[in-house]
Amino acid sequence: MRVSKWILTTVLLGLSAVVTWAQAGASPEKPAAGGTTNAAPDESARPTSLTELTDRIFKREHDQVALFSLYRPIVETYIQELKKDREMGFVPSRDYYYLGQADLSHGLVDYSMLPRKGFWFTPELSDDYSPEFFIQATYVDRYRFDKQHYDLKYVGKAFLGDVRCFVFDAKPLPKAGREVFTGRIWVEDQNYTIVRFNGVYLPQRSFLAVNAHFDSWRLNVQPDLWLPAFVFTQELNPKSFGANRFRGQTRFWGYSLNSVRHEEAFSDIFVDPSTNVQDDSAGRRDRAPIEAEREWQREAEENTMDSLVRDGLIAPEGPVDKILDTVLNNLIVTNNLNIDPEPHCRVLLTSNIEAFSLNHTIVVSRGLLDVLPDEATLATVLAEELSDALVPKLGEDQYGFGDTAQVPTAKALKHFSFKDSREEWEATGEKAIALLRNSPYRDKLGTAGLFLKQLSADSRVLPHLIGANLGNQIYPVAELLNSGQPLRPDEIKQIAALPLGARIKLDPWTDDVQLLQSKPAVLASAREKMPLEITPFMPYLTRYHKENGAADAPDVASGSGGAK
Repeated sequence: MRVSKWILTTVLLGLSAVVTWAQAGASPEKPAAGGTTNAAPDESARPTSLTELTDRIFKREHDQVALFSLYRPIVETYIQELKKDREMGFVPSRDYYYLGQADLSHGLVDYSMLPRKGFWFTPELSDDYSPEFFIQATYVDRYRFDKQHYDLKYVGKAFLGDVRCFVFDAKPLPKAGREVFTGRIWVEDQNYTIVRFNGVYLPQRSFLAVNAHFDSWRLNVQPDLWLPAFVFTQELNPKSFGANRFRGQTRFWGYSLNSVRHEEAFSDIFVDPSTNVQDDSAGRRDRAPIEAEREWQREAEENTMDSLVRDGLIAPEGPVDKILDTVLNNLIVTNNLNIDPEPHCRVLLTSNIEAFSLNHTIVVSRGLLDVLPDEATLATVLAEELSDALVPKLGEDQYGFGDTAQVPTAKALKHFSFKDSREEWEATGEKAIALLRNSPYRDKLGTAGLFLKQLSADSRVLPHLIGANLGNQIYPVAELLNSGQPLRPDEIKQIAALPLGARIKLDPWTDDVQLLQSKPAVLASAREKMPLEITPFMPYLTRYHKENGAADAPDVASGSGGAK
């Protein structure tokens, strides 16, 4: 009897706590980051019991599932299988990569954007890592998340960033069926949307990757609109014989695919006063052949960039471009290069470590920017692509015809290619060294050499990360590769490369990128260096800010972030 009374008292106290907190309103105990957030619901409409609250959660998730069906986001999954290492714990032993476009209106349908369907791996492993599983992990339960199939046990309250949440443990009821979710959910306290959930689908199958543990996050990208953004997947203690240990990151973006931007750009035409329009007819003249050729190359460049932005592969112009341009300008000025028009940089949104040039535009991938250890290493990458950009490539001129650059998102990677031949990249490597010798970075290239050594050491284990889809993988420059200190994985102060997700944050609605503002972590051991490795997502959630028309970009400090 004493045990029964204690349990009853505990349940009643928990119920009292959650109802009291729900009735307390939306004013947070923790101050918001600033700006106008989503309007709080009417106080009279708030639930007054735990049963009413859980009913709201079930209904809201049902509405969310219907809402997701309106979108066709880009989905990228990167997986690293792991092996035990006596000194470093778990280290990557193999990797897989997938990039596609999800169609959530027809269930868990995906269209691969890669030249070959699905993940790049041998056919006998094709059932281990299904792209549909990682899309499924954006739903708690697509069809059966209701009180007839699930029991929600209140755990407590927590802040995820600035968003106050109720926390529940979700358990399937008997006879709920197969592939049901069991785990924990976080529910924001204004509209009762599930913003995070982690756990596993049961029963787990013999091949763990089909049904692994996962941690799924949603971001508030528009008023009252929370959409899937990140899924971290991990299984380090497989129960099945022969199953692999692995970690995976799945990212979603391209929800609006810039349709909003084009509407705004069109509206601006009617807002600008006519006095701002300048007539340059006095300076008009026909183009000389060389000028015409250069103008044609610029049109091809602009057509291609516009297409890749519309397809969600290149980020819109933003603050990260300006930072890259500053480093690029340091190379140009100190080498007395006179280039018209001036070269500039853009960001490719994928995780592959790659870069390429298109006429005078230099493109660097998000994955590459994530793992670069310092500015001198960035300068080394830009020096290679700047050397490449100085040599026109006639094959890219075809995109001067507007129709050749208009490609559906799912076919973009199969249509465009900016890869250089081996002879071309060997020549650009020599020119890059010459540029670096005259630059402010000439005495700081030790870390660039270490970075290239890290890529070289991991190239066989992580070919899909270090490989390229659109452009060129980062080839080792012989002079840097053979100079400086050797690679020492067990040396805590030697940082050759950062983990994935260490520098760049991506807005899944607008595709804008920004630099993380996270504080560099002080490493406790060499195991925490994790160069080029996958770490969990821990975004700092905020609510949509109406005053600037965009949500604060999530602070996705993946694991250790930068190293200090």
